[in-house]
Amino acid sequence: MSTGMETRGEPVTPANTVDDTTVDIAALLERGRTLSTPVLKAAVERLAPPMDTVAAYHFGWIDAQGRPADGDGGKAVRPALALLSAEAAGAAPEVGVPGAVAVELVHNFSLLHDDLMDGDEQRRHRDTVWKVHGPAQAILVGDALFALANELLLEIGTVEAGRATRRLTTATRKLIDGQAQDISFEHRERVTVEECLEMEGNKTGALLACAVSIGAVLGGADDRTADTLEAYGYHLGLAFQAVDDLLGIWGDPDATGKQTWSDLRQRKKSLPVVAALAAGGPASERLAELLAADAKSNDFDSFSEQEFAARAALIEEAGGRDWTAQEARRQHAVAIEALDGVDMPPQVRAQLTALADFVVVRKR
Repeated sequence: MSTGMETRGEPVTPANTVDDTTVDIAALLERGRTLSTPVLKAAVERLAPPMDTVAAYHFGWIDAQGRPADGDGGKAVRPALALLSAEAAGAAPEVGVPGAVAVELVHNFSLLHDDLMDGDEQRRHRDTVWKVHGPAQAILVGDALFALANELLLEIGTVEAGRATRRLTTATRKLIDGQAQDISFEHRERVTVEECLEMEGNKTGALLACAVSIGAVLGGADDRTADTLEAYGYHLGLAFQAVDDLLGIWGDPDATGKQTWSDLRQRKKSLPVVAALAAGGPASERLAELLAADAKSNDFDSFSEQEFAARAALIEEAGGRDWTAQEARRQHAVAIEALDGVDMPPQVRAQLTALADFVVVRKR
């Protein structure tokens, strides 16, 4: 595993790491993908045409012409966490599979809607669903995936499944809250760091927190254990999003599959931007002036690469980039510390620690 995540500059390295030789991250992710994908495909097959094929395209199973494809379906971090969650509670990893699939369905529901709301034309190096199949299908398929997630869990018919469904629906509501906050921030000149962290905790942290508790709940864990695992997932989500925010400005388009300066093009008030605006000083003040003018500009969409690069340089000069990298490390450390509150097999703890390291140093 890499020891640093390059974002056209300094690496983001977690403060505490495990010995890479003891945990095979690729195998953990592949196990999550292997156990969850057949159940995920079977769930998608329940959808009425053409939603079934639109969803299959989104997941990378077919191309835009309906031919079988081996597309990039993502790194499967959430399914891997759900299976480890079951093992943390002393259950077999297979117990966590319905939870893994339910979380993955909700995650992809949010991606389908987010791509449309943000106007993103590329995801995982392919045209997004709304670009290929139209906005209506993106909305309908997203809604259908959310319904499927709850259906799959409730079909289990146990008390534990009911508890798991409650956690999933609460996480979904928070995720939607976070997306609403994110969109509202684009139209505000100023957003506080605290507001940004709350938004990102909702938008990213809530579902990762659910992924790390849902398997344990299905395995019979009590609420204290599930809540403690959720704390790990919540702070891991904040670390994950901080890295994503760095990539949203300075990430390599060949790796991210998105445009250069992606978040700046969408006027996102991400952590580097918000931290830079809060820092004070000449670079911060100049950045504030430019962003205020951008919000009123009629030709923002025609800005040149150099204009976006200038804004990114001011964010870096004001300290937004360094602050966000440090925040990713801090949230990572808080997540690892939370694991001390759960009595689990040492190997499971090592795997959860290694996955946290992977999230913070990942390349995309």
